[in-house]
Parts: sequence; C-alpha cells; structure tokens
Amino acid sequence: MAIFLTKDSKVIVQGMTGAEGMKHTRRMLASGTQIVGGVNPRKAGTTVDVDGTEIPVFGSVAEAMKETGADVSVLFVPPAFTKAAVIEAIDAEIELAIVITEGVPVHDTAAFWAYAGSKGNKTRIIGPNCPGLISPGQSNAGIIPADITTSGKIGLVSKSGTLTYQLMYELRDIGFSSAVGIGGDPVIGTTHIDALKAFQEDPETEVIVMIGEIGGDAEERAAAYIAEHVTKPVVGYVAGFTAPEGKTMGHAGAIVSGSSGTAQAKKEALEAAGVKVGKTPSETARLAREIIAG
Repeated sequence: MAIFLTKDSKVIVQGMTGAEGMKHTRRMLASGTQIVGGVNPRKAGTTVDVDGTEIPVFGSVAEAMKETGADVSVLFVPPAFTKAAVIEAIDAEIELAIVITEGVPVHDTAAFWAYAGSKGNKTRIIGPNCPGLISPGQSNAGIIPADITTSGKIGLVSKSGTLTYQLMYELRDIGFSSAVGIGGDPVIGTTHIDALKAFQEDPETEVIVMIGEIGGDAEERAAAYIAEHVTKPVVGYVAGFTAPEGKTMGHAGAIVSGSSGTAQAKKEALEAAGVKVGKTPSETARLAREIIAG
C-alpha cells in the first residue's frame, strides 16, 4: 500500500518542457512513474522525446486529464506563474497537485489554498517548496531520488527535503510505504496531520517518522493529533536544536515566539503525546529501527 500515490497513478508535469521540468521528468520516468503528458499552452499538440519515450504536450490540465486519465500533476512552474498553474489544476479537479516550486509568495499560496477549499478540496495540494512524494517501487512524483531506499513498512512525513533523503537512506534496509515532503513554507497544502491520518489508515505502514523544524506551531498541533488519533508508533525529529533563539533559520517558515516554535518546545509536545524524539537524524533512524525490531 501507499498514501496519495500508487503504481496506478497517471502523472502529468506542468512546466515539463522547461529545464527543471525536463530533468526531473527524465528521472521520474526512469524510476517507473507513469508520466502520461506535459502541460505548456505554447507547445500544445507537440510531443517530447524523453530517453526514447514520446510524451504528448497539452494546452491545459483539463485537456491532459481528458486525453490521458491523469490524476496527479507535478508542477515545475516559475514562482510568478505558480498561483495560476495551481488554480488551473484545481479547476480541472485533478486529485493531487504537487508543487515543487521554491519562492512562491506566501500570499499566492494562501490564495490558491483557499481557492481549493472553496471548490470543496477536490484537489489535494502538496507543497509548495517541497521535494514531492514517493511510494518506492511504485511511483515517484517530484525530485526525491528514487534509488536511495526500498519499499517497506515506514511512513515518512517531513518539512525538510534533505532530511527526507537522509532518513530514507539510513532506513533503506527496512524501506518505506510512502515518503511525503510537505515543504517548509509558512502556508502549505498537505500538513503533518493530513499525512499522519493517511499513514494511520494505511494497513501496511507500521511505523511513522515525522520530521519538523523550528518556527510556527505545526509540530505542536501534530502532537495533539497524535495523542488523540494515532495508535501506531511515531518517531520524531525537530531540526533546529542548535539554532539561536529568536532567529528564523533556513526555511523554518515562521518566527519563533516565546517558547512556542522552539525545537525544545516541539520535542516536549511530541514526547508528551508518546512520540520518541531523536536529537539527531541518525538517532531518529535508530529509534525507528528499535521499534520495528520489537
């Protein structure tokens, strides 16, 4: 099993013909993803040869869905055009839109997130500023390296792309049902809680690994959700234990205010909910390994 993305997922790439879109389309195809089309209004009706595979280019998401049955879109669209591209995907009612783009204005993200809600949340948004989603051995939608892990029984949800890769690699012998990079921006679509709910309901996910980082209160809210609704073991890691207090670090996504938002406060909230929290990524991997070993 997997969450949100399976071997049957039919994927289109908005912005496929750009340099980044083409590079990662090639990688996704090589890892077994069913890429059925690209979207670029200026190149509609053409095809692109990607390592011997002819991929059609459509003028819109709606047209691509009609012609191919696509149910997932991965967006490699420049920040200035991301809002319009996501709204187009929402209007077409595609099931899943994975927004890889970094540097999307928060106002734009808030606008398309609210727009999705006004349309009944028929489109799940992951991102922006995220590495995407992989269900190893089944499908890979985004920029996560496909060859660093195997399929297995761990579910991973993470704010950080690089820490996603590290945990996937360190636990590659056990493997993952799915790994979801939700992004570290202040406003995102799919949250820790959304992924926790999906992993709790997935019969083949036995252990959940959750990676957060300083800033905001997403991890505290996730801790409250875990305490109420999650019966599977959860292992956590919060990036930023060594960050100076009161400073926003990297893409933490929000200014630390009071004790809320600090790594220590998040660690304490998670531990109060029964989550084992590692002080380093490697310690987090070891805690997950110990739980699986019984």
